[in-house]
This record gives sequence, C-alpha cells and structure tokens, in this order.
Amino acid sequence: MAGLDPKELLELALLLVAVGALSGFLAGLFGIGGGAILVPVFYECFRLAGVPLEVRMPLCIGTSLAIIIPTSLSSFRAHYRRGAVDMEILNRWWLPIVIGVAAGSITARYAPERLFKIVFVMVAWSAAARLLLARETWKFGDDVPKGFLMRVYGFFVGLLSTLMGIGGGLFANLLMTFYGRPIHQAVATSSALAVLISIPGALGYVYAGWPAAARFPDVAALQLPFALGYVSLIGALLVMPTTLVTAPLGVKVAHALSKRALEVAFGAYLFIVGGRFVISLVGGH
Repeated sequence: MAGLDPKELLELALLLVAVGALSGFLAGLFGIGGGAILVPVFYECFRLAGVPLEVRMPLCIGTSLAIIIPTSLSSFRAHYRRGAVDMEILNRWWLPIVIGVAAGSITARYAPERLFKIVFVMVAWSAAARLLLARETWKFGDDVPKGFLMRVYGFFVGLLSTLMGIGGGLFANLLMTFYGRPIHQAVATSSALAVLISIPGALGYVYAGWPAAARFPDVAALQLPFALGYVSLIGALLVMPTTLVTAPLGVKVAHALSKRALEVAFGAYLFIVGGRFVISLVGGH
C-alpha cells in the first residue's frame, strides 16, 4: 500500500493497536468516544497509505465513529452497573441527539468548519479553566433544564459532534458539569450518549463514502475488503480489540478517583483537545 514495506506496515499496525488501548481507556475514564485521539492518528496512517486528501478526513471520522460504537457500549455497561447513569437525561436527549446527527451530516457540506472549531475551543477551555481552578460558581444553573432548552442542547450535541468528528460524550459532559452535576455522573451519562451518536453517524459515513471506491480504484485502502464506504475495516479491526479491553479499566479508574482528581484529569484533557483545534486553526486545516 502506497509503497510501504512490511516493516512500515507492521509499525503502523502496532501504532493503531496502542492508540486503541489509549482511546478505550479514555472512553471509560471520561465517558467520551475517543475520536479526539483516533482521528489525527488515522489521518497520518491514511496519508501514508496513499488515501487522497479529499477523502482522507471523512475516512478518519467514519472509522472513528465505527470504533466508538463497541467502545462506548462497553463503557456504558460498566458505568450502568455502578448505578451512575442518569437515565432521565438519556430519555430526554436521545431523539434530539439523533436528529442533530442527521442534521450534522447534511450541514457538514455547507457550514464553515472553522466557526465550529472556534466555538469548541472557547467552550472547552472555559470548562477546563473551571475544572482546573475549582471555580464551581462558573455554571449555567443549579440543575439541568427540564423543558424545551434541554432538547435544544441535545440537538446541538448531535450536530456539533457530527460536524467535528468528536464524540458527543465530550459535549454532554461539559453541559452537565456546567449545570452543577457531579463529575462522576456526567462521565457515566456521557458514555451512553456517545453510543447514540456513533451508530447513526457511522452508518451515514458508510453511505456517504460508497462512491469513493469507484472514484479512486487504485487506492487499496478504499476498496473492499479494506473499507466499507468511509469506514476503514482494517483500521477498525486493529483498534477495536484493545479499546474493548481498556474501556472497563478506565471506568474502574474513574470511580476510584476522588471528585477533585477526576475534575483535574478531565480539565487537563479538555485543555489538550482544545489545543489540538487551535493548532489546526492556526495551520489552516
């Protein structure tokens, strides 16, 4: 593939296995999907595999969403067994989130991506500052809203997650902590929301990427049995096993940490992920 020798292919495979272990652990620890880690690594791997620039990012996001499905399910089950998931929020959010995912799949063709990245950085770094500096007075309210506003939040969680290739658990976690919910409950509930976003999202990328194989017949990474639309099957098979092993470990660590320790860890993670988007904004890609 793209002139890579067997040694280089082995190094790429080992990198994906290691990244899978890290993304699975973070999925359990913070209730996120792990897309913030998977997407940039896949981008480099697919570049080396000769995937054309115009289809490289969709292939990264679609593959990431497919991997998030079993990882988030594993994380959600582990959190649910501990009784930490707020099922009331899930019942209010599942439909608006699915509608937001569908809207995001359409909007992605027209919306300025930079705008969403800027909004994300502002929200993520504000939340990181709140968590790292223990500023609990920085919040939207004493509890999550009950009516129409909550459904609006759910819609935008699905929309933004699809546009940016970031697991919806990250946005849900931010919202819940800004409304004063305990960090452990926010992490647990967010893990379920990543499932709601990843399933329709991955199916959408399979459908959207179906013509890509015909457009680029010489690119092996886009052809069956290596890919299904914009989902790389070989990438998913290399990453999934380790994510499923490490996701429950992340859940155990999350519930073993104190409230303050988990806040600091999640705040640091938000700062790093926000920094990744700042770099992409400055670099113009």
